[in-house]
Amino acid sequence: ELQQKVEETELLKMELQMLETERVRLSLVEEKLMDVLQLLQQLRDLNISKRALGKILLSTLDSCRDPQPGKAHLFEVLDTLHHELTACELLKSQPLEKAQSHQCLSNPLVISC
Repeated sequence: ELQQKVEETELLKMELQMLETERVRLSLVEEKLMDVLQLLQQLRDLNISKRALGKILLSTLDSCRDPQPGKAHLFEVLDTLHHELTACELLKSQPLEKAQSHQCLSNPLVISC
């Protein structure tokens, strides 16, 4: 009976470790998603054309067509989209403080279509 309790404890420790790993992974995905949404909000405020935004999205999807081994595909897509958005010339031409001050005034997660 003692051996069975030890085994159950080990299983519970393993499950807890797996849950903690998943929590960290989800936290990283959430953080990257927030960054991407903030960049999209900034681009929307700068009146980026739908065509330009579509090109960024298609470029991202083309880059992530074949998932890299050992990297979560969702995180890879978000990371690539973040990179593509930060490389956008429209964002580079805007003063950083203007974009940040506007971001503080509005909810960065609300993006109307």
